Parts: sequence; C-alpha cells; structure tokens
Amino acid sequence: MATPATTPPFMGSIRAQSPEGFTAAIFGAPHGTPYPGIDNRLHRGAPDAFRMALRDDIDWLDHWDWDLGGPLLKHGQAVCDLGNLKTRPKDGPANRQLIESTTRGILEAGAVPIMFGGDDSVPIPFIAAFSNQPAIVILQIDAHIDWRNDRHGESMGFSSTMRRASEHDHVWRIVQAGARGLGSAREQEVRDALTWGAHIVTSRAIHHKGVEEVLKHIPEDCDCVISLDCDALDSSVMPAVAYPSPGGLSYTQVTDLVSGVAAKARIAGFCMVEFVPLRDRMKTAAFTAARIAANVIGRLRKSGD
Repeated sequence: MATPATTPPFMGSIRAQSPEGFTAAIFGAPHGTPYPGIDNRLHRGAPDAFRMALRDDIDWLDHWDWDLGGPLLKHGQAVCDLGNLKTRPKDGPANRQLIESTTRGILEAGAVPIMFGGDDSVPIPFIAAFSNQPAIVILQIDAHIDWRNDRHGESMGFSSTMRRASEHDHVWRIVQAGARGLGSAREQEVRDALTWGAHIVTSRAIHHKGVEEVLKHIPEDCDCVISLDCDALDSSVMPAVAYPSPGGLSYTQVTDLVSGVAAKARIAGFCMVEFVPLRDRMKTAAFTAARIAANVIGRLRKSGD
C-alpha cells in the first residue's frame, strides 16, 4: 500500500502498517489526476517535507503547546503514519483508486484519515471514500473554488475538486473559505457553486469580519472534512505553492478555523495539498504547513467523546 519509510513518522505518530486501534492515520498521496501538459510532480515531495519539518519537535511532545492549550496528544490518543502511497504521476485512475481504498480502510478501522498531497485533485477520491459514513460537511480552505466541470478534457483534475464533491449524496454542505485573486473559475462556475448552495467566504471578508464569517456556516455536531490548499495562506508565509498570490490568510486565521470547527463539530477527515517543496528555500513554509496539521491532530476527538 505504501512505500518504504525514508523519513521519520509525522510528529507524535507511530509508524504502522494498519490503522487498527489508532485515533487517526496519516498517509501521503504524492500524485493525483494529471492534466495534459501540467507537471504534477511538483508536489510529490510534500508529504516527506511536512514530516521532516517537525522532526526536531518529536522529543517535545509532552511540552505545553500554546496553540492548543496543552500537549499535542491527549486523552489517550494514538496516531499512526502509514507512509506514502505508491502513486504514479501519469496514472490518474489508479491513483484515485488507491487513495479512495486507503481512506475507506482508515474509516472502517474507526480512525480519522489525514492525507498529505499531492495536487488538489487528490481530495476527489478522499472525499468519495466517505460514502459509507455519516453525511459530511466540507470546509475547503483555498484561494480557488475548484468548480470547473473539466479542464483540458479531464474532469477529475485539481480545478474540479468541489464540483465533484457536490455530486455526492453524502456531501450535504460545502463551505469555502479564502477565495481571492484570479482562479480557474469563470462567471458560470461561480453561479453554479452558489446555485448548488455552496457558502463562499472570500479572504477579504475573513480579514474584515473574522473567521466567524466562515464558522457560522458550519452546523453544530456535524461531521466536517477539512480540505486545505496551502495557497489559501498568504504568499508572505506560504511562498511554496504553484500559484502564490497576495491577500491570503494568516497561520492564526487558519488555525482559528480548525479550532472553531472542532469546538462545534467533529473533524472527520483532513487533507492538505498543493505544497511545492522546491519553492521552500528556507524550509519555513513546510514548518508552517506542518504546524497546521499538528493543530488538526491536537483538535481531534476520540471516538465516544
């Protein structure tokens, strides 16, 4: 299922072959569904970059985390790292099947799936895997809304993630936070998203009105899957993306969204995508992204909580 480990497991997690008995399971999905002429190998090193970013913090798990108000792992939580899936750059159908089956296996084991991509097409099979679970709300944190029906003749690529999600019966609400600047959406795609019922909160609105402008659309006690595209963050703190742009969210705004969801709902899954390691010359962007993932882990509830 996964490639042999070449990096330490993600902070606080245990290297494992199976998610059985764990609260959450991390895995890397280096490749998704490619577009003709667009190289999706830019993101393949992202899962290991996140693992390496926090490797020096592994010895400090019992220390107070001021972002979380306590240690990272608590209440007997156990998190495993399954390694990276054996995806291939040009084999979209096989990549989707592998991602979906891995996610389903984690859910069937009673654990929360945490996926490190890969481009923003990898959430398509990740979200599809929740079909046998309670209906989900999706919180997409992204500079782009991803409602294209197809691009270059491909309907499963990174510009179509939320369009494909909207077609699932088990997705009953989509909340989209952080849209800004130019993206792949044209006027019709924006209309389609709003007609379906997507709640789109721009980056500008969050800056002016706060994260509550997003959180008010997250229902109480729902199962929420968070999909984070790293380009949602401002280019000053997250330059290591394919399409950086100004006006994005801060680290604190993103972690406030995570904690806000956890306070009123259950984080049922998390994926983080679109990171480009070669553009992270100072390695600070990987650290920022990895700390967001650590925040998610710290906010998870155990089954029965």
